[in-house]
Amino acid sequence: MNDEQEGWGSQLRKGVVELAVLGLLAREPMYGSQLVDELSARPELAITVGTIYPLVARLAKAGLVTSTWQESPVGPPRKYYKLTASGARALAAMAQTFTAVATAVREIVEAAR
Repeated sequence: MNDEQEGWGSQLRKGVVELAVLGLLAREPMYGSQLVDELSARPELAITVGTIYPLVARLAKAGLVTSTWQESPVGPPRKYYKLTASGARALAAMAQTFTAVATAVREIVEAAR
């Protein structure tokens, strides 16, 4: 893959990581490095700790997630992020849009083969 293709892939991942984070938080509240670990388990979505915190801060500012500090059994307290009702609605809308776009692109690409 050349640099231009890698840049395109990176931009595509950035566009869907927010959707993936909302999806993870719909399952259960998670702390920052836990989100990074979950995403990293899927190499196509891997991000760094330095990327997750600005993202969840933006989601919190938009009212899509809330955060609470909880004691940790191993170390300092952790900030857990939880999906709000607005976040659940945003997730549903984003997932619907993502599915529609992915279907349209798949149809075009498969027709080109």
